[in-house]
Amino acid sequence: LLFVVGTVTCTLFLTVNGLYSASDDVIELTPTNFNKEVIQSESLWLVEFYAPWCGHCQRLTPEWKKAATALKGVVKVGAVDADKHQSLGGQYGVRGFPTIKIFGANKNKAEDYQGGRTSDAIVDAALSALRSLVKERLSGRSGGYSSGKQSRESRGGDKKDVIELTDDSFDKNVINSDDVWMVEFYAPWCGHCKNLEPEWAAAATEVKEQTKGKVKLAAVDATVNQVLASRYGIRGFPTIKIFQKGEDPVDYDGGRTRSDIIARALDLFSDNAPPPELLEIISEDVLKSTCDAHQLCIISVLPHILDTGASGRNSYLDVMLKMAEKYKKKMWGWLWTEAGAQSDLESSLGIGGFGYPAMAAVNARKMKFALLKGSFSEQGINEFLRELSVGRGSTAPVGGGAFPKIHSVEPWDGKDGEV
Repeated sequence: LLFVVGTVTCTLFLTVNGLYSASDDVIELTPTNFNKEVIQSESLWLVEFYAPWCGHCQRLTPEWKKAATALKGVVKVGAVDADKHQSLGGQYGVRGFPTIKIFGANKNKAEDYQGGRTSDAIVDAALSALRSLVKERLSGRSGGYSSGKQSRESRGGDKKDVIELTDDSFDKNVINSDDVWMVEFYAPWCGHCKNLEPEWAAAATEVKEQTKGKVKLAAVDATVNQVLASRYGIRGFPTIKIFQKGEDPVDYDGGRTRSDIIARALDLFSDNAPPPELLEIISEDVLKSTCDAHQLCIISVLPHILDTGASGRNSYLDVMLKMAEKYKKKMWGWLWTEAGAQSDLESSLGIGGFGYPAMAAVNARKMKFALLKGSFSEQGINEFLRELSVGRGSTAPVGGGAFPKIHSVEPWDGKDGEV
């Protein structure tokens, strides 16, 4: 059997069983329309970030549609296919599905929805948030876009978040930085630069907030800072270049509107986002919540602590962390356990009692798994995961058709074991 994963599966699944369609009252959101529909909106928004293959999302769908119909004309209800649009999911810290966010008065500070998954609970939470938003407006504390002066200020023109760079300050700020820099080289007399200025300024503020300063927008007057202009071969204005640590700068050739610039910045942010957490299986909840919320969960069974000591175990965990970083855009879950701690789980995955360390990739929706056949090394695991990501590799059903009982165990204390 082929273990088909990745965008091919999701696309096919979505075509046959789309979770939402144009006939629903749920508004489909994408990186193209999200800024205009949600961020620049006066309305309160409830937004679900989902993946088509996720069982919890499929169960939520009829309730979400029902809530959207009930709230029509009162509160906007949207949905983002965050498997397809990973930059949007990454921007809002989505690590599992479904994730629901409330976009209220301050659209740059979305709140997590923690309520129940029924239409009644969703509607109650929406009306409660709406009441808060109206009260804030009444007291003059509106944080959203409104008419008049505040709107003009929030839409651009204020350059406070654009970092001015010079020949002297450029290298120490940009070249050795762990952050991503988008740098505009301009000339004061250039008409196109003047047109770009308010868009660049507005984008700088929004990108700073949404990436917590991890992507920075800067400007260089190339007529004054001629060392930089010469070094980067600036021939026309404005020229925008992207700088990332350890890489050659690349030209930005996208659109010149605020939303175009923000979209590219957020893509760069998701490329540089932190890897997913690597969790020890210490309870049933850890296993189920991780495997139910992600398309695949990668489970490693490491040798007993008495066989490796702390340094040996940490070297295996380091390999897993490197792979989690490499494949972070796949939005997979990452788990580990010690040999013998979850023997029923080992047996159900065909690991059972020998050959540690071992690794299995589990698709919890289909209850199928694939086993690492090569070495438990960066190269061996990379080959295994690369095959899975393009839909190749042999699979087998999880023993018993479901996860077995998981024992609650004490988490590893980071020390060598005691006999």
